[in-house]
Amino acid sequence: MMVRSAAMSILSCLVLSGSLSFAEDRLPQDSIELLTGKDGAPMIVVPAGSFPMGVPLGARDGGRDEYPRHDVFVDTFAIDKFEVTNGRYLEFVKSAGHRVPQNPRNPTRNLWQGDSITDSLIDRPVINVDWFDAEAYCKWAGKRLPTEAEWEKAAKGTSDRRFPWGNVEPTGKHLNYNQRWIGEKTLMPVGSYEAGKSPYGVYDMAGNVWEWVNDWYDAHYYEKSPDKNPKGPDTGTKKVIRGAGWQNETPTVRVFTRVESDPTVRSESTGFRCATDAPMKKLAGE
Repeated sequence: MMVRSAAMSILSCLVLSGSLSFAEDRLPQDSIELLTGKDGAPMIVVPAGSFPMGVPLGARDGGRDEYPRHDVFVDTFAIDKFEVTNGRYLEFVKSAGHRVPQNPRNPTRNLWQGDSITDSLIDRPVINVDWFDAEAYCKWAGKRLPTEAEWEKAAKGTSDRRFPWGNVEPTGKHLNYNQRWIGEKTLMPVGSYEAGKSPYGVYDMAGNVWEWVNDWYDAHYYEKSPDKNPKGPDTGTKKVIRGAGWQNETPTVRVFTRVESDPTVRSESTGFRCATDAPMKKLAGE
């Protein structure tokens, strides 16, 4: 009995210290339902249920706006498996006549050549889009931006984890982070980090690019948010971005990190992905 107790104590310490990878709570691949959005992007269905939102129990490195940890119930939704790519965004620009992604503050960070892109950009996440651009794309695709709660559940699952893959500290095998701008190669093609995907099989929920979500930002929202399907404040001046980007270091790429951003800002570090309430058609062969 003493040996068993000691073993259980060691296991508990490993869990708390983040030495385990949380691989045991990843969903089997054959249980993950894949759908196709109207833009042809693969989507993953996240089943209804509760999850712990905010700073995990025992953690001491969260921002003031990431407390308190609270259980949130979210209805079933589907979310893009990958960040929206330049290739898909180009289809939107040509079909809807929407403006091309540009960085008005720093044109040296522009990657598009007018309304065309190089082949090497097709599978990399689109950047230099503001919240309104992202919202317009999602509407064009018959979808919407995810709520902040939906985004976090898709990123962390139902466990009290720090990163999409668990509690193991980030490495170059998990995500694209801690980089300097070197042009288009600063960004990695979506889905490049198999070890970094979330329990639901969603890729790049940490690193690569920040992602716009639907919610207005309120530093005290967690103190008063509803415990079912929270959608953020009714009004505000800033929107929330999630997931961190290529330039961020370890503390910022935590799955519960939330940052406020002017919705009209177009940045070389910010992109997005879409979500939807109802399942769409299944992918061929699934």
